[in-house]
Amino acid sequence: MVFNKNEFKANLSARLRRQYGKDISQANKHDLFDAVSASAFELIMPNWMATRAEYEKKPTKKLYYLSAEFLMGRALSNNLINAGIKESVKEVLKEMNIDFDMIEDEEPDAALGNGGLGRLAACFLDSLATLDYPGHGYGIRYEYGMFEQRIEDGYQVEYPDNWLIHRDPWEVKRSDLSVTVKFGGNIAYGKTPDGQPRFYIENAEEVTATPFDMPIIGYDTKTVNTLRLWSASSPNGFDLQLFNNMEYNRAVERQNSAENISRVLYPNDSGPSGKELRLKQQYFFSSASLQDLVRHYVADHGTDFNRFASLHAIQLNDTHPVVAIPELMRILIDDYNVGWDDAWDVVTHTFAYTNHTILAEALEKWPIEIFQRLLPRIYQIVEEINRRFVIELRQKFPNDYDKHEHMAIIHNNMVYMAWLAIHACFSVNGVAELHTELLKTSELKDWYLIYPEKFNNKTNGITQRRWLLNANPELAKFITDRIGHGWEKDLTKLKGLEKYLDDEESLNEIIRIKMENKQALAEYLKHSQNEFLDPESIFDVQVKRLHEYKRQLLNIMHIMYLYNRIVEDPTFDTPSRTFIFGAKAASGYRRAKSIIKLINTVAERINGDRRVRGKIRVVFVENYRVSVAEKIFPAADVSEQISTAGLEASGTSNMKFMLNGALTLGTMDGANIEIFEEAGKENGFVFGMHTDEIKKIEAEHSYNPQTFLDCNPALAKVVEQLVDGTYDPTHQLFKELHDSLIYGVEGQRPDVYYILGDFDSYCKAQESIAKAYSDKKGWARKTLKNIANAGKFSSDRTIEDYVRDIWHIEKVITK
Repeated sequence: MVFNKNEFKANLSARLRRQYGKDISQANKHDLFDAVSASAFELIMPNWMATRAEYEKKPTKKLYYLSAEFLMGRALSNNLINAGIKESVKEVLKEMNIDFDMIEDEEPDAALGNGGLGRLAACFLDSLATLDYPGHGYGIRYEYGMFEQRIEDGYQVEYPDNWLIHRDPWEVKRSDLSVTVKFGGNIAYGKTPDGQPRFYIENAEEVTATPFDMPIIGYDTKTVNTLRLWSASSPNGFDLQLFNNMEYNRAVERQNSAENISRVLYPNDSGPSGKELRLKQQYFFSSASLQDLVRHYVADHGTDFNRFASLHAIQLNDTHPVVAIPELMRILIDDYNVGWDDAWDVVTHTFAYTNHTILAEALEKWPIEIFQRLLPRIYQIVEEINRRFVIELRQKFPNDYDKHEHMAIIHNNMVYMAWLAIHACFSVNGVAELHTELLKTSELKDWYLIYPEKFNNKTNGITQRRWLLNANPELAKFITDRIGHGWEKDLTKLKGLEKYLDDEESLNEIIRIKMENKQALAEYLKHSQNEFLDPESIFDVQVKRLHEYKRQLLNIMHIMYLYNRIVEDPTFDTPSRTFIFGAKAASGYRRAKSIIKLINTVAERINGDRRVRGKIRVVFVENYRVSVAEKIFPAADVSEQISTAGLEASGTSNMKFMLNGALTLGTMDGANIEIFEEAGKENGFVFGMHTDEIKKIEAEHSYNPQTFLDCNPALAKVVEQLVDGTYDPTHQLFKELHDSLIYGVEGQRPDVYYILGDFDSYCKAQESIAKAYSDKKGWARKTLKNIANAGKFSSDRTIEDYVRDIWHIEKVITK
């Protein structure tokens, strides 16, 4: 991209005048951020338009990624890096006495996702554009995201994440492409002009879906793809008559109802109204996206849909968009008079499904009552899909009535979305080797027996552009100085760093870079949370969604154990450690919120105790998000990946930590296994039961957590401290956590996630960390070994795997 310094300055000044009526001397930080972003956008726009034009020149198969989340993070730096103009922009701003870092911090994180699923979607879009593949995203433009997390008296408190309080300079509203999505109503039957039967919906609630487009800029290429996000509104949401009758609330009821659809990511669905809103969200963006695709196809190719599947690959990112399957059937059958068999042929050659979980509760299912009332025609279509599928099951398994029952898409008064996806999609993939094997041999075994050709593995990946080049520039320079450029688009080139494993100067440089990153994180937390961290200490980090299977509880219980040991034995020698947590718990997830309260309660006690000062500190990072993650990953020494073996599908934070030189403390679970294979177990710290051990215990029903308490008094003391008043004088705050370990709660057996069973092994691994860290050069060598072997975990490799095995799309070079 050609960068003209004077033109950029002129654009920046003009933007400030037009938008704010100010010159540079009067502009505040936000004004400057907006003007810089808008000026950069002007430079990027020609490539965006050229990419669209290139795609229009001749029909070519494109990938469409449907996801409820796209955790994009801040756009400014990432876009400037990918466009190749960040240093030029910084230089111009410096000449104008504008601090780039200052205006970068003005950008809010786009509140469009929560965890690994959403961040994976963002990395995939980055890789698709970088590799010149025609691939676009579809999702929801959430007004408030999930929530802004604040910690008050140790508790998580949710506030609106008002990321759109100012305009987003990186989006373009496309009102001309709005579509209508219908909910409720009743099914009517009629005939087309040529006498064909036709179903349609009467008396439905109509919601307008308006698209907002974001550019997805490839690195070192002219390709700029699109993320299209839908915003909900009502076409007739304001009733003037009611307003004039002074019934002000009723006058805007329809508008509020419509706007609620795109208001918040993952609304609390513990009650029927929450479940209904979630299903509305999923149908809303799935229907809008398919209407958009079909409209474009018909404009180019007419109503013969024989070529649709050859021009569209639609990847369903988990079960959230699976309702797109019956929706495409509805559009083809009801709107374009395609026969059932022909429509089904299109659907089954268009959709592919990514499974992201082994947890049964995360495989979505909807009560029939809600599904049928909200989406009557869609339910009718799902019924017919299910009827035909059950006939198949009866033919394949004539007398296996149990199999007919539990594999049916509709049973137990529920609609099972994962079953619908597996039946209808031409590909079903897991996201790590172990995860895919467990799907095939255990969780989805019956489905694998029917459709073995559909199942395949695609180990997740991350983009090195954001997570190394942008987040850790000093380490990026270290790499380039030694192996040259090229790794930015081919991460396997990092293997060339292995020749420096015994190079004294390189190891010293790794130590220096890590220390600078730790100092930067300490400085950030001092200003943002008034936390004082010692950069000389081990930064032991666990940042991810708060869920019981991820075992933040195991981490904090070890900290309680370590605290007891230091207090009881003043001669106990241990290196100084800082334990860093960052996590949001779903608003309706009570026990997860209790774990956050426990972490903060323990932190308050330990951090205020002079006896352990300089030896141990606990920090909970408030409102964990992408921009904070970019500070945390480069600073981490230890990467906590401690999920119960067999329950983490893949993980992606483990890859970001590895790429930034943190050593993995983990179970043999998800992508941890592949990380240990690439870097060597000796360059990480493995602990805990393996998946096959856990499966054997569960098959034999032989797990007794009391056994571990009886043989480990130190562990028994930690568990008792949850309720004995040590951390809570009421003895009630953490009683449910205590009881979940000892007795089981809500009908579950005790210690579902084997925290007590793995506790001793975890403590020994932590002792190994303490010993290894005392050898600074040895630790630096392990760090460099991890970085050098992180090449497999680029999302570029993952995308190439999808292209080769599932999507079969071809590169399109923008000229």
